Amino acid sequence: MASVLIDSIRKNYGTASVLRGVSLSIADGEFLTLLGPSGCGKSTLLRILAGLEAQDAGSLSIGGRAVEGLRPKLRDVAMVFQSYALYPHMTVASNMALPLRMRRLSVFQRLPLLGHLLPATARIAAEIDVEVTRTAKSLGIGHLLARKPGQLSGGQRQRVAVGRAMVRHPAVFLMDEPLSNLDAKLRVQMRAEIKELHQRLGVTFLYVTHDQAEAMTLSDRVAVMLDGELLQVAPPQDIYADPDDRRVAEFIGSPKINMLEGVVRERGLIDVAGATITIEADAPAGAHLTLGIRPEAFHLADHGGQGVLTGSVRMIEHMGSDLFVHLDLAGIDQPLIARLLAERAPHIAPGQTLHVGVRPDRVLLFARDGRRLHRQAESGRASVTPIREGA
Repeated sequence: MASVLIDSIRKNYGTASVLRGVSLSIADGEFLTLLGPSGCGKSTLLRILAGLEAQDAGSLSIGGRAVEGLRPKLRDVAMVFQSYALYPHMTVASNMALPLRMRRLSVFQRLPLLGHLLPATARIAAEIDVEVTRTAKSLGIGHLLARKPGQLSGGQRQRVAVGRAMVRHPAVFLMDEPLSNLDAKLRVQMRAEIKELHQRLGVTFLYVTHDQAEAMTLSDRVAVMLDGELLQVAPPQDIYADPDDRRVAEFIGSPKINMLEGVVRERGLIDVAGATITIEADAPAGAHLTLGIRPEAFHLADHGGQGVLTGSVRMIEHMGSDLFVHLDLAGIDQPLIARLLAERAPHIAPGQTLHVGVRPDRVLLFARDGRRLHRQAESGRASVTPIREGA
């Protein structure tokens, strides 16, 4: 196991700046996920840490040892690629054994005809076979060792790729979107298996994905990246409920967070979408703010009033126990999405006028430049319309 320190890493491709002074500290045994859209630089950072690419500036250390300039095999990391990178002409056993053979056998010992005649070759090969078999059994692929990758399912190939990394007993696991080629059901299953693997091994994991569900369910902490910069690094629950930046709030959450433009009327009151909400904003009267409201922060209300938004139902998404109700509000271009309990809202129909109350304690406030604004009073000053929905 080892900690990882990434300090002010920069990477340019010509005039394009891919990484802009990224700094990140990963604790020994931590599972940290780099989350961001395609092209944000997360895979480039992973490859730099693995030694597959060189940074233009900045430093790296693993386990307190500087690794810039070291060849990949000397960094004590193992990488699982999106494509799995398995050799199609080799069996599962041979694919998994390859990194051990490259490390433990000399060039001459690896020769196909003469290698087995050299001293210690047979003993080392037998030790490698034992380790490969043990690892394969732990991953549930012990019965597949004689097969080739073309004879395996996507999930089985993914386990082989993980097993090939595991046999090396690396200090750090690097995973570059390893589940992106799997169907939705298998992704859920493999997420659980990767989480269990991390808990069992206790090794440092750095995981790259654009899928927020993977990041939120797997990670001890999530690092949100955009345009080569880290916007926020925090536990998953903080990333969702307490984002530092509007871009983080909009990237996390499904359905997407509602962003409504509002104006501070006076201390404790904000006008938004034809309604007034009681929130202690750290902003003067007349200031223009953006209110971020998650779909679950709404509840059904009997009528309009303070803290209640009124709109026309455009569309309803039935999600079993929940409804995602899309509302058209006066003066708002995009429909507002409210998540309501289906059993409490059985008669909602398109075209209907609907009143939804807002839970003030769940409202996020952002300045016009995207900075998060904190309320002066987080409790005690917010008036809430009586709630008909469950919390």
